[in-house]
Amino acid sequence: MFNVSRRLLAVVACAVLPLGLAACGPSAASDQGGARNPDELVFASIPSEDSTSLEQEFKPLVDMLAKETGKKIRVEKATDYAAVIEGQRTGKIDIAMYGPLSYVVARNSGVRISPLGAQVETPGTAPGYRSYGLVRADSPIQRLEDFRGKQVCFVDPNSTSGYLYPKAALQTAGVDFERDVKPVMAGGHDASALGVQSGQCEAGFAYDAMVDKLLPEKGSVKPGELRVVWRSELIPGSPAAISDDLDPALKAKVTEAFRTKANADYLKANGFCTDKCDIGGYWGFVPADDKTFDSVRQVCEVTRDKQCTEG
Repeated sequence: MFNVSRRLLAVVACAVLPLGLAACGPSAASDQGGARNPDELVFASIPSEDSTSLEQEFKPLVDMLAKETGKKIRVEKATDYAAVIEGQRTGKIDIAMYGPLSYVVARNSGVRISPLGAQVETPGTAPGYRSYGLVRADSPIQRLEDFRGKQVCFVDPNSTSGYLYPKAALQTAGVDFERDVKPVMAGGHDASALGVQSGQCEAGFAYDAMVDKLLPEKGSVKPGELRVVWRSELIPGSPAAISDDLDPALKAKVTEAFRTKANADYLKANGFCTDKCDIGGYWGFVPADDKTFDSVRQVCEVTRDKQCTEG
């Protein structure tokens, strides 16, 4: 994954995108020589283990965006962050959910996108979350140093809290990612945590809300089954990003909607939902710009991972 060429990455990403996005190339909605103003906007995200819930999780947000823009909004599932990046690079995705690292990777690799906002769990708080280092409750492991020699679940090489920050923390603890652990790329935060729970991995990493809220609410993890042995510093909230080649007036409408209406309070007050009004497990979005993610770039400097340090 680390040394794959950009051309090969694009080919692989095209293969793993859903059927509707598979024909990677210029968007059919592109205007000749002008900004795109398609009748339908494609919104993409990576599903959790319960992939059938993706459309339902984002339905209040999608319905609000459809009303604000007058466009049809189609939700597409991507298999990983590489698929999201290449889908947006080739104009097959208009709006996408990223992790902070995958957003930085996309920008560094030349994808023309702008942040629409960053996710927060509760109103009035700064956008951010933490990565957890996890073990089973009965594990003898007590700290990151004890991960040495163990099979360790990570999420994805383009995951911020499931790979980048954990790798930097292991490095700081004197544990070499290449030599001292046996990495398993689980593909999702839920899969990584459940890999630890099942014993597939002796330790692993996932973001806080997955462990504290989402898996327990689904009944997938019982209270006390997993033990947190490490918590990261605050990571910038995960952004949604919009393609820069869209019509400026359309971009402005979407940006304003994300910054003022993409939250549980607005969505509930305006009839877009009744009971469960969160957006993918979050209260909603707050304004963010490219500088919001500079701390991620600083952690990239610690790990020196090629995909996040090359421009």
